Amino acid sequence: MTEAVRVLRPGDRAPDFTLAAANREGTVSLKDFSAKRAVLLGLFRGLHCPFCRRQVFQLGTLQPALAALGVETIAVMNTQADRARLYFRYHPTSATLLADPDASTHRAFAVPSFVLNETVIAALTAVRINPTGELPEAMPPLAANDALNHRDGFEMTPADETIVATNPAQLAGHFLIDREGIVRWTSVEATAGLNDIGKFPAPAELLAAARSLGTPG
Repeated sequence: MTEAVRVLRPGDRAPDFTLAAANREGTVSLKDFSAKRAVLLGLFRGLHCPFCRRQVFQLGTLQPALAALGVETIAVMNTQADRARLYFRYHPTSATLLADPDASTHRAFAVPSFVLNETVIAALTAVRINPTGELPEAMPPLAANDALNHRDGFEMTPADETIVATNPAQLAGHFLIDREGIVRWTSVEATAGLNDIGKFPAPAELLAAARSLGTPG
């Protein structure tokens, strides 16, 4: 149901990237951080995804604890830089936030994207999800997405519509990268099946992964 790609695994070297920052000046490269600290990298869909927005805010909340473990927190969203800057001006996060309108980083890390053929559309219609427990009942993924956006008061903009039209079914992924640039831990959305869409690592799992790197020094 996804493109035939091999997602990066522990032991692989992480590809470098340079993207526009959305909550700081200029651009940011992975090597700007990874030479000094480990990096927890989250790759997400566009702002239209309420599950992704929630995870970005969770990463921001965890940022002080991760920093104490020697880990920098970076979130990449598949959206235009101007759109990300406007949204996060009113919904700030302490994680370093980058914008990738072409999802080039997702492809570099081989995070899959659904091919929306008839079979996948039918499967998406059949599954029911409620990953955050906020919905009154489990719903098909697109209905759950719309319900949470309505709950949040989130309004789609033309920029969001463009992302949905060009990359409608990108999955998300988390990668922990050590100071040598080697991937040490990964978590990719829905690898066990479509029922796991919108399920992302909990804080305890992220902190445990960070602690597995050992004491920063």
